Amino acid sequence: MSDALDALLRRADALLSRLEAVLPQPLTPPDWEAAVAFRYRKRGASARLEPVRHLSTIRLDDLKEVEPQKERLLRNTRQFVQGQPANNVLLTGARGTGKSSLIKACLNEFAGQGLRLIEVDKADLVDLPDLADLVADRPERFVIFCDDLSFDEGEAGYKALKSMLDGSIAAATDNLLIYATSNRRHLLPEQMKDNLGYTHSERDGNVEVHPGEAVEEKISLSERFGLWISFYSFSQQEYLAIVAQWLSHFGLDAARIEAARQPALVWALERGSRSGRVAYQFARDLAGRGGADEGMAPVASVAATADRDAPEGLDHV
Repeated sequence: MSDALDALLRRADALLSRLEAVLPQPLTPPDWEAAVAFRYRKRGASARLEPVRHLSTIRLDDLKEVEPQKERLLRNTRQFVQGQPANNVLLTGARGTGKSSLIKACLNEFAGQGLRLIEVDKADLVDLPDLADLVADRPERFVIFCDDLSFDEGEAGYKALKSMLDGSIAAATDNLLIYATSNRRHLLPEQMKDNLGYTHSERDGNVEVHPGEAVEEKISLSERFGLWISFYSFSQQEYLAIVAQWLSHFGLDAARIEAARQPALVWALERGSRSGRVAYQFARDLAGRGGADEGMAPVASVAATADRDAPEGLDHV
């Protein structure tokens, strides 16, 4: 009898373990003192907030040629940390221009005043209500950070984010904002057919009767962000200023920074982009070689005609 009971208990324990693996588990609070930034991680039915142990050290002063954007995000974040009304923010524009870096720099600026950041992947945005409930009673101020955000038609996270921003019957707590970055201003793919008015076709009855409403739906999510901050491609002068700033950051002297102008232009031409990210990558490469430009492509003739010979669209990348 005892052996049969033991076998039954083992089977029951195994069954419970399998059920726990598939049933949704409540989100438990992390150690809020362990870090100022957290990542939301979901594996199967279980989810948790993982502290970010090695936080980016970027500061606002490290970001050049984005002063208007910096000032707007800084002002909004300062209002938020001080308990004043503030907006959810959508940062859009050219790649590599500092959108994500600016958010990280704001965290470093205000972490001492209670600002905290939670990074959430697009696939996990359906769980935003659970995160909002988790932090609702905390004294800190939380920014939900969604990086490189864009949606395809019908994705679940789209409606969840839309409701959280503005539309859910439950009001968002005043200690939570959403900061998102995207290369798409309206977050959804826009197609030429969206701009075509209704045309009658005898061969195709599957035609949008009210095409304007389809367009309105595609821009409705981005409009729920109270603050839009746009980033633009850098000119050659702005790009070189960013290169100089990063080379100085890595300890190169003025002479080496001046000598690096032409190699920096060649680097940008080869990448097809003059962005802050490209400038940083060039500075790391050059500083890693002790400031020597051996092994780089010949620069005299290429850099002298950088603007003339740049790939089409370089100024707008």
